Formats: sequence, C-alpha cells, structure tokens
Amino acid sequence: MKKTLLILIVILPCITFSQSQKITLKEAINLAQKQSPDYKTTLNRNQSNYWRFRNYKASFLPQLRFNATLPEYNKAVRRITNDEGQDVFVNQDQLLLEGGLSIAQNIPYTGGTLSLNSNLERIELFGLDDNIGYSVVPFSIRYYQNSLFYNPFKWDKKIEPLIYEESRRDFIEKMEDISVTTCQRYFQLLKAQMQLEIARVNLSNQDTLYQISQGRFKIGKIAENELLQVELTLLNSRNIVTTNTIELKRTSQNLARYLELDTENILLDIPDKLPLFDVNIDKALEEAQSNRKAVIEFRRKRLEAEKELAFQKGNNRVRLGVAANFGISQNGNDFDNLFNNYNKQQNVSVTVSIPVFDWGVSKSKRKMAEADLDLTNNNIDQEKQAFEQEIYLHVLNWSNQRDFLATAEKAKEIAIKRYDISQKRYVLDKITITDLNIALQEKDKAVLQYLNSLEKFWQDYYILRQLTLYDFINNKKLEVENILFD
Repeated sequence: MKKTLLILIVILPCITFSQSQKITLKEAINLAQKQSPDYKTTLNRNQSNYWRFRNYKASFLPQLRFNATLPEYNKAVRRITNDEGQDVFVNQDQLLLEGGLSIAQNIPYTGGTLSLNSNLERIELFGLDDNIGYSVVPFSIRYYQNSLFYNPFKWDKKIEPLIYEESRRDFIEKMEDISVTTCQRYFQLLKAQMQLEIARVNLSNQDTLYQISQGRFKIGKIAENELLQVELTLLNSRNIVTTNTIELKRTSQNLARYLELDTENILLDIPDKLPLFDVNIDKALEEAQSNRKAVIEFRRKRLEAEKELAFQKGNNRVRLGVAANFGISQNGNDFDNLFNNYNKQQNVSVTVSIPVFDWGVSKSKRKMAEADLDLTNNNIDQEKQAFEQEIYLHVLNWSNQRDFLATAEKAKEIAIKRYDISQKRYVLDKITITDLNIALQEKDKAVLQYLNSLEKFWQDYYILRQLTLYDFINNKKLEVENILFD
C-alpha cells in the first residue's frame, strides 16, 4: 500500500505537467503587459490624461455652436414697467422661437475670448390683436476678458503639455512595474514547483531510509529511538509534500489569473542568466533624469504653485475686466424688410474691483499661496534627493547581486553533494540519522536561499529598468507601444 501511494505521488505530477502550459519569464512578462489587470488599469487611467490633453489642444481652436429655443410658450400674468416708469400687471400669451450661430476663439496671448454671433427671433402674440414680430442680429463681434492681470491660458500652455508628457512616461514606468510584479508571481510559482519536487524526492528517500532502518532495527543494529526518529522524519516529509502542494495550487492560481491564462497547470523554466553588463552610477542618474516622470512632475508641481500665486495676485488686489461688443441689428413685423437699414449696436465696458477693506481676506489668500509655493519647492528638493539616492543605492546593490547569486548557486551545489554523500554513508552505517537530518536541512535551506537569490536578482534587474527607463543590455531607452500616444 505504501509503495502504491509513493508511485501515485511521483507519477501523477508527471501526468499533470505533461498537460501543462510551458512558459518562460519573458513570455509571462509579455503576456502581463498586454492582458493583465494592471495593464488594463494603467491603460484606463492614461485615457483620462490623453483626452484631457486633446481637450486642451481643442480649446485653442474655433468653437462653432448653434443655440436655439424651439419653442418657448408663455401664458401668465407678469409685472412690467411701462414708459412712465410705473409697474403694471399684464396678461402675456406668446410663443417665442429663437436660433443663432456663434463662433468663439480663445486668445492665449491676452487671456480673453473673441466671438462672432448671429441671432434671429420670432415672437407671436395671441389674443385679440394677434401679431408677429421679428428681431435679427446678422453679426455681433464680442470680446470678453475676466482679468487683465491674470492670464489662465498662459499657464495652461506651460502646465498641460507637462501633464501629458508625465502621463506618457508614467505609462512606460507602469509597464516596468508590471514586469516586477510578474517576476514576483513567476518566482513564487517557480519556488513552489521546485520545493514540491524537492519535497517529493525527500519523501521517496525518507521512505527508503525507513525501510532500511526497519531492517537494521530487526537485527539489533540500531535502537528503537533512532527508528522512531527516522519514522518521524518520514511523517514530516509527507506533511511538507502536502503543504507544498497547497502552495503550488495557490501560486499557480495567482499567476494564471494575473496573466489571464486558460489553465492553472503551468510549467515554468528557470530563467537564463543575463549577459554581463556594468551600470555606471552617473549614467543611471543621467538616464533617470532624462526619462523618468518624476523630473516632469517636479516642474509641473512648481508651475501649479506659481499659477495659484499668480491667480491670487491678479484677482485679489485690483481686478480689472473688459467686455466689448460691436454689431448691427433690426426688428419689425415684416420679415421681408428685416434685412434693410440696420441699426448699429455697440458697447464697451471696463470693470474695476478694488478691495478697500476686506478684513485681510485678499492678503491672507496671497500669503497662503506664497507659503504653498515655498513648501512645494522644499518638498521638491527633498524628493529630488530621495530620487537620486534610490537610484544610487540600487545601482550599488545591483553590482553585487550577481556575486550573491553565484555564491548561493555554489552553496546549493555543495549542500546537495554533501547530502548525497551523507545519505550514502548512512546506508553504509557510517553516520547517525541526526547527521543525515542536519545535511538534509542544510541542503533544503541552501536550495531555498538560491531560489530567493535568483528571484532577487531578476527583480533587481527589472527594478533597475523601472528606475531609469533604460535598457543597459542593448544601450537604449525603453519604449512601450501605447495606442493612446500614437
């Protein structure tokens, strides 16, 4: 029965893996960057910034609109002021039809809006003296500017392109972030597969050793205490196989769902070693400052704080606005004569608002904006230092990571060889079961340390790419296809 169970434990995984989908680390990353939930979230988030930039560009193009009232009917008693200046109540029963075209253009150099308008109205009065009246404005040129001391368009031309560029770089960074996440999930499953394989081999070896120990106990070569210790090790090995089987299921589900695969039976390959390449700290800092979104973000935050300060200065001391209109109009009861002998209509208004006594509201808003600008500058300086320090420390760590991996790999080989020798010596009755168990524990520990070191090595590689957005193997900047930025 025990032999049958052991055969099933060894054979069933082989049948399962024979139907598994084989995948490499590079293939997993490519899949994640096309169909993972993180990719979809990143794409959706970048759509907002893309259309924001499109809206900004379109805001400086002429805007043509048609406005109409079709129709408006009023039947009520209203209060009006007659020619003598008296308020009287009259019955109103009328139908209004109105339509007009307008084309507006924002002027980025002044901060105002210039528009050309036309309008046609028809009013029909119901009652004893039914009559119809018309009013037409063939054209009317208008200019409006809210403040002569603050131009929002000027600041938008500085800030909006930075937001767009920041979004473009953020998309590339998020792709590398997906690489790091995929690498973590990939190695979690790879470690689970390898640890389960090791656990099964250990279980097979422990079962063989238990059979040998039983024979030795029967002929009196070992004490019962040593036999019980071998049996306990066998039971622990079975528990480890069960635990690792559950862990394999969990990690395979995590990776399959992240990559949106059709199967959870995934067979992974151990990634090949990267070619040797050196990373110069100055080169890494130069590429990071040239490629990362953080550099654009620093400039954008400073400009936004300066924009707020300019707004408070331009609107809380002396507020000066201007509005102008020039056009022609005509009205009458005969539609055919409506387009003759136009009347001129023109007006210009300049509004001034000066706070004489506002309990310090204007001054406090201006001081708050100045303080926010100083705080933003200080935060940017600190973020720049942290930005450079992160890259500096990671490059130093990366330069030693390959040595750590080589050491861990050598330690794993030594530990495996030592365990094989110890196992043979135990069979020959040269060492005790305690010495064999110590060799087994050190072997499993060395294998796990190697897998952790291998995972750290690949994670650090992709983090290095993420921090610099630069491919040091091929010596080129990272580029990611994104349909939103084409």
